[in-house]
This record gives sequence, structure tokens and C-alpha cells, in this order.
Amino acid sequence: MEMDEAVPQQNEHSFADWWAKCIRRVKEYKKGVNSLIILTSWLIWKHRNSSVFDGAIPSINEVLRQFRDEYKLWCLAGAKKLQALWLDGVGTSG
Repeated sequence: MEMDEAVPQQNEHSFADWWAKCIRRVKEYKKGVNSLIILTSWLIWKHRNSSVFDGAIPSINEVLRQFRDEYKLWCLAGAKKLQALWLDGVGTSG
């Protein structure tokens, strides 16, 4: 799957529809992509709540930093399919 195919489009009906479309296209990476979507969604949700309820300044760089930290922890905790996305070159640009 090309990266531009994975980006949600304006014509997507719902997050769940977009997610299901992504999963249908990845086949052997299904578990890793599910973990990636869950992790990313969770971090965006937490950052949004922090901004709304705690007055934190919205920051993409902060979400990316948190992603790197959480990704490492998830892999240490046994998210092998998530880690495999990068080991197989799926998560690398170029």
C-alpha cells in the first residue's frame, strides 16, 4: 500500500470506514497496522484532551515525541507486529 493511500481523505464517511479500508489493503501487516492506528489515535486523543482540559498548547512535535516514546514501550511490551512494520521497511520513507 502506498503512503498516500493510507491517508484519510475528505470523502471518507467515518474513521471506522477508513480504518477498515486500510486493513483490507495490508493483509500480512494487519496486526501491526491495527496497533499503529490504535497507538496514534490514542496519543492524538490524549494530546487533544490535554489541550482542551489542561490548557496545554497543541503541538505536532509533542505528539511525535510521545509516539516515539510509546512506540518503543509497546515494542518492549511485545507488540512484535508493530515493530515488524519498521523492520520490514514498511514504516520507513524513501
